Amino acid sequence: MLRKKFLVTLFIIVATIIIGISPTASAQLPFIQDLAIYSRFIRQVQADSLNSACIRLDGRCLFKLAATDSELLSDRINEVQKRFGEVTTEYLSNEDSPVKITIRKIGNLQDIYLVLDGQEERLFTVTTPDARANDVSVLIRAEQLKLQIEQGLQVAKQERSPQYLRKQLIFGLCSLILILLVNFPLTWWIRQLRRSTKGLAPSIASKTLPIADQLARRQKWNLTEVKYRLLQLVQVLLWGGGFLFLLNLWPQTRIIPFLLIAALRIPFRVGIVALMTYILIRLTFFLIAKLSAVAIESQPDDLRVNQRGKLRINTTTRILRSSVTIIWTGIGVLFGFWVNGVNIAPILAGAGIFGLGLSLASQNLIKDAINGFIIIWDDRYAVGDIVDIGTVSGLVENINLRITQLRDAEGRLITVPNSAVDIVANRSSQWSRADLNIPVAYQTDIDRALNLIHQVAEAISEDPDWQERIWEFPNILGVDNFSDRGILIRVWIKTEPLKQWEVAREFRRRVKIAFDQAGIPISAPQQQILLEKNFASKKEQN
Repeated sequence: MLRKKFLVTLFIIVATIIIGISPTASAQLPFIQDLAIYSRFIRQVQADSLNSACIRLDGRCLFKLAATDSELLSDRINEVQKRFGEVTTEYLSNEDSPVKITIRKIGNLQDIYLVLDGQEERLFTVTTPDARANDVSVLIRAEQLKLQIEQGLQVAKQERSPQYLRKQLIFGLCSLILILLVNFPLTWWIRQLRRSTKGLAPSIASKTLPIADQLARRQKWNLTEVKYRLLQLVQVLLWGGGFLFLLNLWPQTRIIPFLLIAALRIPFRVGIVALMTYILIRLTFFLIAKLSAVAIESQPDDLRVNQRGKLRINTTTRILRSSVTIIWTGIGVLFGFWVNGVNIAPILAGAGIFGLGLSLASQNLIKDAINGFIIIWDDRYAVGDIVDIGTVSGLVENINLRITQLRDAEGRLITVPNSAVDIVANRSSQWSRADLNIPVAYQTDIDRALNLIHQVAEAISEDPDWQERIWEFPNILGVDNFSDRGILIRVWIKTEPLKQWEVAREFRRRVKIAFDQAGIPISAPQQQILLEKNFASKKEQN
């Protein structure tokens, strides 16, 4: 508690000092405005395709020059910036020299001169594109530039005074303390969210939970992940922006933020777009999990319908997540090109042509996607079903618009393209059935054996441990066949999906115990061999 009070008090003191010093630091605001040069959203498009660029003093944009050709503008900016830098350096090094800017008319143009120690140094010529870019005449534009240069040189000289530098140093220290104070709770919050994210991340143990619990856990994980990434972004912006702000306080270091922004603007934009794309994907995952949870809650109370609905919702959720990831990633890539000034219209046109060619060359992939959609729409099977597809069978572990993956009894993962899915035998849709053939010896009293099986069926149906898995009283069909194993008595038991094997094993166990107690043997495969002596053939041999 004392620590919190101390931090709050320190925060208030630092904020008060910053507010008190801020009038002297108001000259830093043009730096924030200057960032607009590197933003595609605030970029100004001049009339008649005029290009403009800045002449800088101490990292600030002092004034702009324009030209119709970008290469010509680049050469002009480099030349004027070099000449202006040499003249201003000499001027700023002499504390007593006054600043004076003169204008001379050269035909229809105007030349700007800097008078230093009685000598005139030509800076540049005000051209017609410079005037057109600001919708004024050449003469008026020359007067505007004269005033901007005079004010900029005066401010630059004032900023080099010891008094100003001391105030900026105090202001910088207070700003650094404020950044540290804001960073402390931010770091604590990020650590808490990191622990929560690790605890909620999908694991092998979480897959054994009910579908409703998995969806609730997934919602919380996605929302926590979004908060965690956003706070990380805030922390990076806090330290990155604070570092650039501190460098911008002094004229000697003000050029460094400009160079850093100019060099890192493209990676920074790409990183921001990638992070926002990731956050949008996680938010969409959260919405999918939320809607899926609502859909599961709206399922009827009938266990049979509810179980099937949960499997279908779980499968649909998986496919939606993969589809949304692909869509948002594609949008993020296009947006990343766009914010960096790349015209995406040709990219979209090329993507359309490429998609057409791909569709002709990859017809099987299109068939897979179409058939995968039909499989899900018709509810042929879902994740968690046991199916037979052609010559393979197993538990459906994964399904998307392209493939279906099965895990067979030997643990092998079998991948089946959806276009190859024709006839499907689903062993767990809605309900399942245990199909038992119980062999008894031919010498057995068949009515007595049927009576014992009926008693076993009654006992297992009334057992609380098996009532939820057995949905109907076992159907004893009677004598089904005569085989080499003896008389086969067939029994059908309707069960909960995927529980037919458990029920069948338990039923066989109880039948065996009942037969042993009654002295009825379980017959084994048997064959009868008959031998016949041919006496006539023996007499002929004698």
